[in-house]
Amino acid sequence: MINIGVIGYGYWGPNLVRNFSELPRARLAAVSDLDPARLKLVAARYPAVETTTDPQKLFRDPKIDAIAIATPVSTHFELAIAALRAGKHVWLAKPMTETSFQARQLVEEAEKRKRVLIVDHTFVYTGSIRKVGEIVKSPDMGQLFYYDSIRVNLGLFQRDVNVISDLAAHDFSILDYLLEEKPVAVSAAGSHHFPGTPENLAYITMFYDSGMIAHANVSWLAPVKVRQILIGGSKKMITYDDLEPSEKIKIYDKGISFTDDPRQIHEMRVGYRIGDMWAPKLEGTEALRVEGEHFIDCIENDATPITNGRSGLRVVELIEAATSSMRGKGETIHLRRGD
Repeated sequence: MINIGVIGYGYWGPNLVRNFSELPRARLAAVSDLDPARLKLVAARYPAVETTTDPQKLFRDPKIDAIAIATPVSTHFELAIAALRAGKHVWLAKPMTETSFQARQLVEEAEKRKRVLIVDHTFVYTGSIRKVGEIVKSPDMGQLFYYDSIRVNLGLFQRDVNVISDLAAHDFSILDYLLEEKPVAVSAAGSHHFPGTPENLAYITMFYDSGMIAHANVSWLAPVKVRQILIGGSKKMITYDDLEPSEKIKIYDKGISFTDDPRQIHEMRVGYRIGDMWAPKLEGTEALRVEGEHFIDCIENDATPITNGRSGLRVVELIEAATSSMRGKGETIHLRRGD
């Protein structure tokens, strides 16, 4: 039985607490939050769980095996490094840290101490994205041409992160999961429209050596909430709508063919293929439940999580590069190779 402590019972923490309390191979041992009023909510719903305003108590408790951190990103590094040094396995909300330097330190600390470090990129554990991954990684998809995402809504404005860190981080983690290759360059444009606030709108483009291109439109200023992705390949094309209640994923047997046959040089050398569309059945288990069970599996079997520290580091590096490009009016930022 893995004993888990949770730090942070604000926006995301209640979801973590609920899921950890329901895992058969885990026990929710303690919850820490700076707000006593929030801890009263925990005590009322989970009377057997210890509550405290001092997270250090969780680090010092030898009965706690793992700590989940769901606090503002500015506190992630300090709390996570303390947990790792205390010998705890760590679950860390996204984005992993404020800087790639901090993220790299956490990766090195976790590897040195042989602790599991998982970054909570929840979309990777949804039935929808896992199904998309099966298709994209199969020969049926053909050559990948593009990934095009719209991730917009009205609010929720953040004080400590910009819209790239808040919303585009989802697309960065999804792409990291779906693709065998990593982007070699990124360019972004965006703006903030209210003095003293982070950027609230951005358009990000990522370039790959294979010719694949990925684009993400993220905004806190849209009148409606949209969560859609288009993925195009030479043999199949995919649409994903996270707000669709039933058929979130649709696969289109559509594509193009190209010939450089000199006998057809005077003709249009691009041909189109239009076939059927189908919506595959998706696994309906809540993503946090899937991720929680995966976390426990990794702890018990000394395995590496899908969204491990190094994948979290790559996402933070992309956030930094895209933000730098955005503040440089779209300057192309070339990414270093490695990890």
